[in-house]
Amino acid sequence: MTPRTRAGGRLRTADVARESGYSPQQVRDLERLGVIPPAVREANGYRAYTGRHVRALRAYRGLASAAGPVEARRLLAEVADLAGAAAAVGAVHVRLAQERDEVLRARAALDAIEGELPAHGEVDDADVMTITQLAAALGVRTSTLRFWEQEGLAVPQRVTSLRARQYGPAAVREARVVAALRAGGYGIPAVRDVVASLRGHAGIAETRQILDHRLDRIATRTIALLRAGADIAAVIEAG
Repeated sequence: MTPRTRAGGRLRTADVARESGYSPQQVRDLERLGVIPPAVREANGYRAYTGRHVRALRAYRGLASAAGPVEARRLLAEVADLAGAAAAVGAVHVRLAQERDEVLRARAALDAIEGELPAHGEVDDADVMTITQLAAALGVRTSTLRFWEQEGLAVPQRVTSLRARQYGPAAVREARVVAALRAGGYGIPAVRDVVASLRGHAGIAETRQILDHRLDRIATRTIALLRAGADIAAVIEAG
């Protein structure tokens, strides 16, 4: 959409706000932060903008949606030419692709784990493991299991008077999920969210919904970045 302009192709603050989706105060604040070039001051003291400012604000909005406002301000401040713009946008694309791959690996791990879980109510004594047995089954150190326990993940079903840990079927299941997510690059806070949903009523189905929601958010951020890239290129070419 082409901004409506005054004589000489100049825009008032209200015009830029309407075309960019920001409030007039936000336009002034983003100008002060260096997100957009300084406006020309007319003889009467009012700010005069151009379509380039509108495109810069749209670029910032897309970058902020894709990478966060702080990163967006940093990238726009550093971009000086088309090559730099392509590199900056490409780096954000790479990070989004990595996030997407992590979610897909976690979802695949859930699918694999779901096929191994016993039906509700089925308890097999053979599924009760010591910490050494569980560590060997998962291919991790016993110290790793203790760390997960401290973080509220894969908590033993029972700790004996001799501090020997015993993991029942539910704890073994959680440990498998934690191991899969950690191998997929998930940090402890994200893993804690997934485990919390597994302990809820819906279990794996709810966890899969959480991961699917994350995929949708990554897709939305990617589309925003594509639009921002076009706006950044237009700003540079108009400069």
